[in-house]
Amino acid sequence: MDLNFFSEEKSRVFCVAELNFAIKQLLESNVPLLWVRGEISNLVKAASGHFYFSLKDDQAQVRCVMFRNKNQLLKEPISNGQQIEVLAVATLYEQRGDFQLTVEQMRPAGLGILYERFERLKQLLENQGLFAAERKHPLPPFPKRIGIITSPQAAALRDVLTTLRQRLPSVPVVLYPAPVQGAGSAEKIAAAIAAANRRAECDVLILCRGGGSIEDLWAFNEEVVARAIAASEIPIVSGVGHETDFTIADFVADERAPTPTAAAQRVAPDRFALLRGLQDQAQHLQRAQRNRQQNAMQAVDYLQRRLVHPAQQLQRQTQQLDQLQQRMQRVFTYRYQHQHWQWQSLVQRLRAASSDFAGLQDKQANLAQRLVKALHAGQAARLARADIAGQHLILLDPAKVMARGYSMVQDASGAVVSDAAQLAIGAELRITFAKGWVRSQVKERGES
Repeated sequence: MDLNFFSEEKSRVFCVAELNFAIKQLLESNVPLLWVRGEISNLVKAASGHFYFSLKDDQAQVRCVMFRNKNQLLKEPISNGQQIEVLAVATLYEQRGDFQLTVEQMRPAGLGILYERFERLKQLLENQGLFAAERKHPLPPFPKRIGIITSPQAAALRDVLTTLRQRLPSVPVVLYPAPVQGAGSAEKIAAAIAAANRRAECDVLILCRGGGSIEDLWAFNEEVVARAIAASEIPIVSGVGHETDFTIADFVADERAPTPTAAAQRVAPDRFALLRGLQDQAQHLQRAQRNRQQNAMQAVDYLQRRLVHPAQQLQRQTQQLDQLQQRMQRVFTYRYQHQHWQWQSLVQRLRAASSDFAGLQDKQANLAQRLVKALHAGQAARLARADIAGQHLILLDPAKVMARGYSMVQDASGAVVSDAAQLAIGAELRITFAKGWVRSQVKERGES
């Protein structure tokens, strides 16, 4: 809806409800969600849970309503006279025709500037890599000495010391005092961090403070503290405020704990948990030792059953020897009987063949004569072949051939020349005769 609606409907007569509804629509569609600063007055907390109040300054005021589902999110109670900033929708309460603001969020006055500073510094340090996980130090699992950076009067210090005493009372604690609120506190916190690093007497540092408003925690949002944390060679755990509070120190620290007590729990292992772990390990070792002992006992029992007394072993070996002797006696008897049977069989066969013994002797003598004749004939044939082969070798002897007037011609490489076409004019030759040799040169060449 826009203002042209009324110009187009100028001849129309509106009832009050229609007018209020049209104005409400006009406000909500043309006035954006906006922040408004002022002082709370006439605060009424209705039984329904809704808050009704006026927001005023020196010159004007406006009625406001903050419904229960929104005001339940407030961290701190509100009261008359507080300077606040509200994020609200401009609207009209139709039943009474009252202009009012419907509040969506509320914060103490001035926090908008702080939040802007917070976001600017957070973005700057993040771009410079101060929040990167790779630059952060791991916490020691069993610190030998723990340092605490906080105010000696802070309630958070008592909580941290109580937790450390309960969890690991044997570890000494060093306090590096520094104010955690007020002017100059950020510089003193940074100086305490630097002093702890110079003294290098602790394995881990706890930077802690109890809860409070953003103004109360602002020292931990200063750049000087963030730079000091980043430059620390000692791991730092940040335990500032409550679980819902976040500071720049939380992002730069090596680890963030939601509360100071949680920070103490993070740096100091629980001695009872360690004792339980040791007890579990001891029980495990005892069970393992008992199992090993039982296994060894069973092995001894098994070996004991296998171990035989020398007298029993001698008796068993004597029995085995008797058994072997009996077996040998049976084998000997069997072999004797078998050979006796074979001998009798051969005797019977010999007696059966004795009638043809003379014929066999004649046949044997005849075969011996034939064998002698065959040996002589074979030897004579082999001698004849050897004589013929010797004559052939004599005929093929190169010396005998050259003795008949032949010679052997070789070229410069020693190869035998059998064809004049192989030689060139002027080639050197070696000619071997039956007696001696000469070197010559080709003057002329012809075909045969």
